[in-house]
Amino acid sequence: MIPEPIQHYLQQQHVPFLRHWHPRAVTAQELAQALHVTGYRVAKSVIIRTADQQLWICVIPAADTLDFDKVREALGTPEARLATEDEFADLFPECELGAEPPFGHLYGLPVLMDESLGQAEDLLLRAGSHEEALEVHASDFLNLESPRKASLVLERSEQNPGHH
Repeated sequence: MIPEPIQHYLQQQHVPFLRHWHPRAVTAQELAQALHVTGYRVAKSVIIRTADQQLWICVIPAADTLDFDKVREALGTPEARLATEDEFADLFPECELGAEPPFGHLYGLPVLMDESLGQAEDLLLRAGSHEEALEVHASDFLNLESPRKASLVLERSEQNPGHH
């Protein structure tokens, strides 16, 4: 179930959302399959840590892979890496590990978003649960979170070498 703080946050901010129950899906690609949508409609949250020890929520299409060179360039930092679960689990106390939502304002983290997601009409998001997802208008998400936007993912040819 989507944790109450997330539902209250969206309601208080007057952001309409749809709830989608689905079979348990741990990875973002499994979520896309469970919802019968392309992995480019599902936005996954990737928690990273920069050289200054700042945690960020990177929001990218489920079908894509984060490019740390592009992240470092977008943030102007010499170092960025995946955060360990120990580094961020306490920040999302009501959420299942691996189902962190992209609501940085709610959790006190800045948000960096792949620019391709801003062109979508609707986004399907993890919201603290491996068995329920949220759907929001992309424009509502952008207004709510004011994420920094940049190209953050590996080129498709780099993600699947040998697959054209």
